[in-house]
Amino acid sequence: MLYLSHGAPPLADDETWTRELKDWSATLPRPEAVLMVSAHWEEAPTTIGATTTVPLVYDFWGFPQRYYEVTYEAPGAPELANDVRKLLGGHVEQDEERGLDHGAYVPLKEMFPDADVPVLQMSLPTLDPRKLHEVGRRLAPLRDKNVLIVGSGFMTHNLSCVNFPAGPDYEPPSWSKEFDDWAHRQLAAGDVDALLDFQVKAPAAGIAHPRTEHFAPLFVALGAASDEKARTSVEGFWYGLSKRSVQFS
Repeated sequence: MLYLSHGAPPLADDETWTRELKDWSATLPRPEAVLMVSAHWEEAPTTIGATTTVPLVYDFWGFPQRYYEVTYEAPGAPELANDVRKLLGGHVEQDEERGLDHGAYVPLKEMFPDADVPVLQMSLPTLDPRKLHEVGRRLAPLRDKNVLIVGSGFMTHNLSCVNFPAGPDYEPPSWSKEFDDWAHRQLAAGDVDALLDFQVKAPAAGIAHPRTEHFAPLFVALGAASDEKARTSVEGFWYGLSKRSVQFS
């Protein structure tokens, strides 16, 4: 189970980040399928995406044309879709026309560049940490089927405070460093209660996440991992934002 910071499409131009994801994926057992929960798909009730290979969702604006020409033709995962429906129970929608958004395909293209691992994307039905944690717990049996559950967001995410003209390597602001350090310590300690209550307990939480959709996927991965402690696989900052990504042991 993973939580990773996916970044905007230009993060794929960062040689350090792409190398880190490549090296990280080389240490992972090859999954039978990937269940991806991205910050960029919020829809209730829970909705699963296409189970066939359909065009990607280029859910960003104002970038050079080459970013809209990226492809990632991973196989669909219809059997995984059936398993997700059974495990979640209740009402699960399906949108067979929705392809992978950039929160899914940008990191997957670095981790599984051959696009030969079946992928299913699932929506965030809520931003409530405890409800998402419960979703993850219901999905935990997928581990026995060698399904890799990935929550894709960004460890700190406040674009209004980013100094883009300063470039990607400028000194990160204190609010980003403080939140990142706090999250790192809670994840390493396995302090689930603190993480679930991050909006109250974490320093600078309201600045690091003025809206919480980029932290929310963490709770699905955490629940699916049965609250195991996490170790950092990628760390550092990009345009002042923490790109910390973790793997649950």
